Amino acid sequence: MTRTVADALAERLYAAGIRHAFGVPGGEVLTLMGALERAGIRFVLVRHETAGGFMAEGVWHATGAPGLLVATVGPGVANTVNVVANAEQDRVPLVVLTGCVDRALTAGYTHQIFDHRAVLGPITKLSLEVDPAAAPKQIDKALRVAQEGRPGPVHLDLPVEVALAPCDAPLRVTPTTAPASPVGSDVFDDARAKLACAKRPLLLVGLELAHAEGAAAVHRATERLDGMPVLTTYKAKGVLPEDHALALGAAGLSPKADALLLPFVARADVVVLAGYDPIEMRRSWCDPFDSSATLIELARMPNDHDVHQATHAFACDPTVGLDALTRDLALAASPWPTGEPARLRAALHAAFEPPSEETAGRLSPGRALDAVARATPEHARVTVDTGAHRILLSQQWRFQHAHRLLQSSGLCTMACALPLAIGAKLAEPETPVVCVLGDGGLEMALGDLATLRDLGLGLVIVVLDDQSLALIEKKQRARGLPSVGVDFGGPGPAPVLTQYARIAHAFGGEGVLTSHVEGLREAVEEGLSQPDRFTLIHVPVPRRAYDATI
Repeated sequence: MTRTVADALAERLYAAGIRHAFGVPGGEVLTLMGALERAGIRFVLVRHETAGGFMAEGVWHATGAPGLLVATVGPGVANTVNVVANAEQDRVPLVVLTGCVDRALTAGYTHQIFDHRAVLGPITKLSLEVDPAAAPKQIDKALRVAQEGRPGPVHLDLPVEVALAPCDAPLRVTPTTAPASPVGSDVFDDARAKLACAKRPLLLVGLELAHAEGAAAVHRATERLDGMPVLTTYKAKGVLPEDHALALGAAGLSPKADALLLPFVARADVVVLAGYDPIEMRRSWCDPFDSSATLIELARMPNDHDVHQATHAFACDPTVGLDALTRDLALAASPWPTGEPARLRAALHAAFEPPSEETAGRLSPGRALDAVARATPEHARVTVDTGAHRILLSQQWRFQHAHRLLQSSGLCTMACALPLAIGAKLAEPETPVVCVLGDGGLEMALGDLATLRDLGLGLVIVVLDDQSLALIEKKQRARGLPSVGVDFGGPGPAPVLTQYARIAHAFGGEGVLTSHVEGLREAVEEGLSQPDRFTLIHVPVPRRAYDATI
């Protein structure tokens, strides 16, 4: 066969480590799909493009290779907007390949035609229409841009005739480059000197260190600067095992946690911001530091967000930067001599301790999450959807390894947890995967159960069902507003509610309904033992059960 532009693109994607593409077929991407399969990249049929993008992200979390999403012309492209925006805000290197009608045809043809690049350009790092003469350079550039600096989505629009065009240009593989080390400047030496003299130092770690090398750097820093507590964002949970005496857990969205953490943060005299991206944080984390504190920022990109301003800012690989900052450094005095970190750690644990009793014959969300955590192996991957349950899980559940908890924390989009779990399980079949979501998120993602069945993947889905959009309903009450548009079920005193366990059976999985701790733990353990069939566990929880918990 003649090598085509589509073949050249597919070969470069394979060389980047990509082995899975996710999407919904259409006439404009058939040539591309065939080329992907020839190159060794499996095309996975999904039920919606947004779900496909999250599955691609799940693969990236497991393998480190960029995610790949394929969408056809018109509505296929429009369906990608949510997940592309999520990739931009959650710093995910996602390659989006879209089919499009040839430019010559658009002069006299309008069906399903709109400007794909105008739609996706503002939420991608790069958006190009593929040119047959420049295709190898373009895909190589796109992969480089997706991964360099602050990772993010890139978009290539592929006209039908261009995909079919012959291409004999050689494969191009330009290595990506990391930002340089900050070592060698007077400003960096001054930062080290300030840190050495700190009396109340704090290490705040973000998503840029949420990987094995980043976790190792955090370990080394805490060993070198013994007594410096570590606080993380939600995505960085586990970079320091959360049973470590210096681990303060995660922060980001919980007012209950903020009431304890923010006064402590304001007491710190030197704060090291290592790979910290404030896009994960709520408004209370806008410049929460004391005005006299030294802020040492190590991030992949210069600060352009103005959420805070550092006294010593370095655009560098934060793993390298943290190692360089703390190497051969010792604190001049014993930090936090009055023992505040230990008291704060104890207070946080007590604040999120699950209740010991059930309510009205139903498990509280805290007890349910505790039961699932106890039944989940330490090395498992856990995905959690957006909602009140995500905030509670992120504060209550303690992780011992980085990159084990996957969620949408920048955009906070719903219905991400199940496709994230599918992608992670597909890429690492031997790793246990548990997905936690609410009733609203599951009902958005029901089509993903069909994809899960078709792939024959064994993972556990836990749905906490309170028959409402709990977080929004809670905000309505806090503002004195009536409950509008947040309740599930039909009208009347006995509304008809969704039977999720039955739905699981209808989609070819195992369905379990339970309202007891032991039953929930047993169902999780049994579900994780199933190699090729998913288990959905329906856990009813009381309405308004998240009040005072987050």
